[in-house]
Amino acid sequence: MGDELGSFDLRRCTTEMLRLPSESVDLVVADPPYNLGKHYGNNHDSREWNEYEQFTRDWVGQAVRLLQPTGAIYAFMGVRFIARLFTMLEDEFDLCLNSWITWHYTQGMGRKRGFSPRHEDILFFTKGQDFTFNLDDVRIPQKYFRKRNNMAGANPGDVWLASHVHYCSAERQPHPTQKPEAIVERIIRASSNPGDLVLDPFVGSGTTCRVASVLDRHWLGVEVNPDYIAMAHRRMQEPFGGFDSVDPRLGREPRDIPAGTISQLCCACRRQPTGPLRGDVAISIRERIEQQEREQLSAFCGA
Repeated sequence: MGDELGSFDLRRCTTEMLRLPSESVDLVVADPPYNLGKHYGNNHDSREWNEYEQFTRDWVGQAVRLLQPTGAIYAFMGVRFIARLFTMLEDEFDLCLNSWITWHYTQGMGRKRGFSPRHEDILFFTKGQDFTFNLDDVRIPQKYFRKRNNMAGANPGDVWLASHVHYCSAERQPHPTQKPEAIVERIIRASSNPGDLVLDPFVGSGTTCRVASVLDRHWLGVEVNPDYIAMAHRRMQEPFGGFDSVDPRLGREPRDIPAGTISQLCCACRRQPTGPLRGDVAISIRERIEQQEREQLSAFCGA
């Protein structure tokens, strides 16, 4: 089940990964269950920690086997296991650390005794020192105009801003841990090229596969829950009208621009994208940011 660029497989992740040839995948984007007791329809994310560690070791081992020498893995993980996953990737599987990315969001569960959680972590490791990384495809507008700055845009850094896909959003799917498309878009643009194969071993709501298809990557999604496979398949059939979230920094314009130089700038908010819609320049980006702000305000006010 899928489209002309990819397919979904209803199997446990390691079962399907064992069927694939070694060094056949260019990018792995993994958002596994965090072992926090969430319900995923036909399974409950609650294991003994030694069992969860072995589960993680099994799928990571297969992911490493499948990666091309120039490939990369991005793994989402919750705070309770992120440190163990880090050492597993680096020490047990000899992968090369590139970045520990923090995805920061502005709304979520509130706490009265302690600080409310407002981030998740993404580990970015590569199989070797020679790896795919397309910085020009993920630049954001510079904050200030400076001659020493690359006015084609700045590196977005390792703290990424993107709103949750809120429960009141039209794009929200019936899945407990849906990730925003803006986060996955940046990952796929940076660490793969059109025509590459992207593997998602935990399909969930189908975000990675949808974004990969929009960006002209081949994709393979594996999922144990048939209801989620059906959900993801429906998303793939929907017409694409833009991603469900954006980094708000994409809407900014550099400050202190000297008079007469605006038309010469080739900053990220003015140049046409090299792939499908990143927003139809800055206006559509601002509209999406404003929409996200309205949704957050509506949720806060209980409207």
